[in-house]
Amino acid sequence: MKKSVAPVPIMIPLFIGIIAVSFSSIFVKWSSAPASIQGMYRLLFAVICMLPFGLRKLHELRRISMKTWFWLITSGVFLALHFLLWMGSLKYTTVSSSTIILALEPVFIWIGAYILFKERLSSVALIGMMVAIIGAVLIGLGDIGVSSTNLYGDLLSVLGTLAVAVHMLLGQKLLGDLSSYVYSLVVFSSAVIVFAIYNIGMGVSFTNYADREWAIFLLLAIIPTVLGHMLFNWLMKYISATTVSMSILGEPIGASLLAYLLLDETMSYIQISGGLLAICGLVLFMRFNKKHALKLKE
Repeated sequence: MKKSVAPVPIMIPLFIGIIAVSFSSIFVKWSSAPASIQGMYRLLFAVICMLPFGLRKLHELRRISMKTWFWLITSGVFLALHFLLWMGSLKYTTVSSSTIILALEPVFIWIGAYILFKERLSSVALIGMMVAIIGAVLIGLGDIGVSSTNLYGDLLSVLGTLAVAVHMLLGQKLLGDLSSYVYSLVVFSSAVIVFAIYNIGMGVSFTNYADREWAIFLLLAIIPTVLGHMLFNWLMKYISATTVSMSILGEPIGASLLAYLLLDETMSYIQISGGLLAICGLVLFMRFNKKHALKLKE
């Protein structure tokens, strides 16, 4: 699948996106609202923030086929599942333990991309992926407990990671024909509807939350969603989902550091070493991923 040339150096939006999504787990930890409410308002407020900036692109909606609508809505369903499961996992385990499992995301996506798009990696890029994943595993090694509560949170995070892998693979397919704005708008809106149906079915209140909670919902919408997920959606117009997911390996590093500073969650020397290893693996992957390099030259 041929990609366009990005208007800015790829590393700039990647870096901004990594920092933005690293705040997600912090905001979720600060909130006492149910994960399904956090996810719903996070995406609803994101859609509201997006609307004024892309009205001229809404004419694309008329050209979307029924088949594409189906896949867009499916992508939204899996995004909602990701937020519901991953944000829910933070109620049962630490930031490091939950975000570490996101290290599995590029593996799931690469397997799917290989099957669906015949996407291949150079041998050195594959080694870089493995090094980054090992480093990310070390970050969470000191926090992954053996209690039933922690294990339940870890399981939720694994399922959430599988869900976001499906969401990103669908995005890679759909963004070949749609603008990233319209794709994000429709997918986010679909996920909001999924959350609303879930909350109604589970009897979860839509209101009765403190002002502090509403402020957290808005922060979740602006920082990790608009500046994070929407930016990653835009990047998939120019690079593969595998490359985007590899960059997201920076999230466990950023989230663990923020958790140390803002939540008093400590980091061991093993975790710090793992963070440095993950960065080295990420750099190796980005440097030697031949397919990525070719796309940037096209």
